[in-house]
Amino acid sequence: MDIQNVQLSHLSHGGGCGCKLAPAVLQKLLSDQPVAGPFSQLLVGTETADDAAVWQLDDRTCIIATTDFFMPMVDDPFDFGRIAATNAISDVYAMGGRPVMALAILGMPLGKIAPETVREILRGGAAICAEAGIPVAGGHSIDCPEPVYGLAVIGTAKPEDIRRNSGARPGDALILTKALGVGIYSAAFKKDALSADAYAEMIASVTLLNRIGAELAQDPDVHAITDVTGFGILGHGLEMARGSGLTLAIDSARLPLFREAGALAAKGYVTGASTRNWDSYGESIMLPDGLELWRRQLLTDPQTSGGLLVACAPERAERILENIVRAGYPSARIVGRAEEGPAQIRVA
Repeated sequence: MDIQNVQLSHLSHGGGCGCKLAPAVLQKLLSDQPVAGPFSQLLVGTETADDAAVWQLDDRTCIIATTDFFMPMVDDPFDFGRIAATNAISDVYAMGGRPVMALAILGMPLGKIAPETVREILRGGAAICAEAGIPVAGGHSIDCPEPVYGLAVIGTAKPEDIRRNSGARPGDALILTKALGVGIYSAAFKKDALSADAYAEMIASVTLLNRIGAELAQDPDVHAITDVTGFGILGHGLEMARGSGLTLAIDSARLPLFREAGALAAKGYVTGASTRNWDSYGESIMLPDGLELWRRQLLTDPQTSGGLLVACAPERAERILENIVRAGYPSARIVGRAEEGPAQIRVA
């Protein structure tokens, strides 16, 4: 094996957030685990499948803690490091916080990847952390059969700025801040079917920090936030619906998509995770009659370093959307609303 020219994406059986365990599998694994216990300072634990844990230090400060790592979805090691770091930091922004420090998580197959390649992965991660204004203060590494990289991230927020996925209210407008299609593009990339322009479009999205979440959390008319990653817009939307005890109505025609996502999905460039996602939560989704399979696969497509799904007061939605776009998220759209009803998603 020529370790100097190895293709990272060919060393792993999956890539990006498509590596996540299916929602149904994860639910089974956690079903009999002990609860966190009677800790009054623990504001957010595992009870609503939220993006990060939150511990309240005092009346003014909460600590946000999260970790995220995965296998390569691209071959460029610097890009891989940037994507993984952006994705991990997103959980802090999704809770309404600001990151303060990161620790690296590294697993590499010794003898299959050149040290120079590993250094580029670490350099990519450090570059994104520098962009976020935080240090990589340490970490841990192991010899691993497949390459793995990510971060554990610590952030802070005021207690009143914490935004959970369970705070949506009836009538709230739903805003999505980034376009969908990362899993579809990565599937096409693995089969050498992704154009250079489409690759650049994907990289620009998956390395765009979701720092807007910390700003949105300071707005009292923003009621709930979650980031859309490996379970797709339907899976993470369903977590918001279940946590809030509401029905989310999603207008599929309004969902922002990567330019070539629809055409590639129609040609069959989808991930196995998309099917596993549907098998896990499809019974809680109401689809229009006659919806083509590839259109459904866009809705279950696993996003790596995806955008934020935001629930906000409907009378402020247009202004909040304008602020999001102005902050550097041109694909942001109002994509639906929250309604009284059972915890499910209805797709128009």
